[in-house]
Amino acid sequence: MKIEETPWSDPDATELRLRQRAEVAERYGTPDSEPGTPPSAADIEVFFVAREDDGTAVGCGGLRRLGPGVGEIKRMYVDPGRRGSGVAADILRTLEDWAREQGWTTLRLETGDAQPDAIRFYTRAGYRRIPNFGGYVGAKRSLCFERPL
Repeated sequence: MKIEETPWSDPDATELRLRQRAEVAERYGTPDSEPGTPPSAADIEVFFVAREDDGTAVGCGGLRRLGPGVGEIKRMYVDPGRRGSGVAADILRTLEDWAREQGWTTLRLETGDAQPDAIRFYTRAGYRRIPNFGGYVGAKRSLCFERPL
């Protein structure tokens, strides 16, 4: 497996993000469950796609700059058939390494109460619950996390 920096508009990146949004919509019972500002090519600093050796895209994740030294993890997703294989940990490590190289000192993220697997994953990776920030303030189903790098 390899993890490559990829343009936001890459077809595999786009497909993985669509699958991520469909899964979230199914979990929350609504196609529009994102309380914050949706990420876009204009505000994502970097986006990565994890690919099998044959080129099959199996996961992705990106970073949005929130302010000096602080970034937000956006659109982390791993194909359900590859979950538990270490792909998510590899993507997260890649995001964290990239953030450190930029001089960032903190990463934040938002997930929701219907995503216990994500909560467990991030908690095990050292992220700790914080008060909701930005567009997530007041979002009842949102849970925010942070980790110093």
